[in-house]
Amino acid sequence: MLILTCPCCGVTAEETEFHGGGEAHLKRFGPGSDDADYESYMFSRKNPRGVHFERWRHVYGCGKWFLAARCTMTLEVFATYPAQTLEPPADVITAIKSKRPEWEGFV
Repeated sequence: MLILTCPCCGVTAEETEFHGGGEAHLKRFGPGSDDADYESYMFSRKNPRGVHFERWRHVYGCGKWFLAARCTMTLEVFATYPAQTLEPPADVITAIKSKRPEWEGFV
Protein backbone atom coordinates (compact mmCIF):
# COMPACT_ATOMS: atom_id res chain seq x y z
CA MET A 1 0.00 0.00 0.00
CA LEU A 2 1.20 3.50 -0.79
CA ILE A 3 1.73 6.04 1.96
CA LEU A 4 1.42 9.58 0.58
CA THR A 5 1.91 12.99 2.17
CA CYS A 6 -0.28 15.81 0.89
CA PRO A 7 2.01 18.82 0.30
CA CYS A 8 -0.98 21.17 0.65
CA CYS A 9 -2.15 20.24 4.16
CA GLY A 10 0.72 18.04 5.39
CA VAL A 11 -1.39 14.95 6.18
CA THR A 12 0.33 11.59 5.70
CA ALA A 13 -2.06 8.71 5.03
CA GLU A 14 -2.65 5.50 3.11
CA GLU A 15 -3.58 5.71 -0.56
CA THR A 16 -7.24 5.01 0.28
CA GLU A 17 -7.54 8.62 1.48
CA PHE A 18 -6.41 9.84 -1.93
CA HIS A 19 -7.52 9.30 -5.52
CA GLY A 20 -5.12 8.82 -8.43
CA GLY A 21 -5.54 11.12 -11.39
CA GLY A 22 -3.19 9.64 -13.97
CA GLU A 23 0.06 10.81 -15.45
CA ALA A 24 1.51 14.17 -14.42
CA HIS A 25 3.20 16.85 -16.52
CA LEU A 26 1.17 16.30 -19.68
CA LYS A 27 1.24 18.99 -22.34
CA ARG A 28 -2.32 20.02 -23.06
CA PHE A 29 -3.26 21.32 -26.47
CA GLY A 30 -5.88 24.02 -26.87
CA PRO A 31 -8.09 25.28 -29.67
CA GLY A 32 -6.43 25.29 -33.06
CA SER A 33 -4.16 22.30 -32.37
CA ASP A 34 -4.00 19.58 -34.97
CA ASP A 35 -5.73 16.22 -34.65
CA ALA A 36 -2.52 14.27 -34.00
CA ASP A 37 -1.61 16.43 -30.99
CA TYR A 38 -5.11 16.13 -29.57
CA GLU A 39 -5.19 12.36 -30.11
CA SER A 40 -1.80 11.99 -28.42
CA TYR A 41 -2.97 14.03 -25.42
CA MET A 42 -6.23 12.10 -25.06
CA PHE A 43 -5.07 8.54 -25.59
CA SER A 44 -1.29 8.15 -25.21
CA ARG A 45 0.00 7.52 -21.69
CA LYS A 46 3.26 6.17 -20.36
CA ASN A 47 3.25 2.96 -18.37
CA PRO A 48 6.85 2.83 -17.18
CA ARG A 49 8.63 0.22 -15.19
CA GLY A 50 10.34 2.38 -12.61
CA VAL A 51 9.91 6.06 -11.81
CA HIS A 52 6.54 7.55 -12.67
CA PHE A 53 5.12 11.03 -12.04
CA GLU A 54 1.42 11.03 -11.16
CA ARG A 55 -1.44 13.32 -10.17
CA TRP A 56 -3.26 12.64 -6.90
CA ARG A 57 -6.18 14.29 -5.11
CA HIS A 58 -6.59 14.37 -1.33
CA VAL A 59 -10.24 13.29 -1.47
CA TYR A 60 -10.88 12.75 2.25
CA GLY A 61 -8.83 15.73 3.37
CA CYS A 62 -8.23 19.16 1.89
CA GLY A 63 -9.55 18.12 -1.55
CA LYS A 64 -6.58 19.60 -3.42
CA TRP A 65 -4.59 18.07 -6.27
CA PHE A 66 -0.85 17.39 -5.98
CA LEU A 67 1.85 15.46 -7.82
CA ALA A 68 3.87 12.47 -6.68
CA ALA A 69 7.02 10.72 -7.90
CA ARG A 70 6.97 6.99 -7.20
CA CYS A 71 8.36 3.67 -8.35
CA THR A 72 5.86 1.43 -10.12
CA MET A 73 7.84 -1.69 -9.20
CA THR A 74 8.40 -1.15 -5.46
CA LEU A 75 5.63 1.42 -4.70
CA GLU A 76 8.28 3.61 -3.07
CA VAL A 77 7.15 7.24 -2.98
CA PHE A 78 10.12 9.56 -3.52
CA ALA A 79 8.34 12.87 -3.07
CA THR A 80 5.07 14.78 -3.36
CA TYR A 81 4.85 18.37 -4.53
CA PRO A 82 2.24 20.99 -5.54
CA ALA A 83 0.19 20.45 -8.68
CA GLN A 84 1.09 23.88 -10.06
CA THR A 85 4.64 22.66 -10.77
CA LEU A 86 5.24 22.43 -14.53
CA GLU A 87 8.06 19.88 -14.31
CA PRO A 88 9.56 17.75 -11.55
CA PRO A 89 11.57 19.96 -9.15
CA ALA A 90 15.35 19.53 -9.12
CA ASP A 91 15.34 18.30 -5.50
CA VAL A 92 12.88 15.52 -6.43
CA ILE A 93 15.09 14.40 -9.33
CA THR A 94 18.12 14.47 -7.02
CA ALA A 95 16.27 12.39 -4.41
CA ILE A 96 15.32 9.78 -7.01
CA LYS A 97 18.84 9.52 -8.40
CA SER A 98 20.42 9.31 -4.94
CA LYS A 99 18.10 6.49 -3.86
CA ARG A 100 18.12 4.63 -7.17
CA PRO A 101 21.31 5.38 -9.19
CA GLU A 102 20.43 2.63 -11.69
CA TRP A 103 17.52 4.81 -12.88
CA GLU A 104 19.80 7.60 -14.03
CA GLY A 105 18.47 7.40 -17.60
CA PHE A 106 14.80 7.05 -16.63
CA VAL A 107 14.36 10.49 -15.04
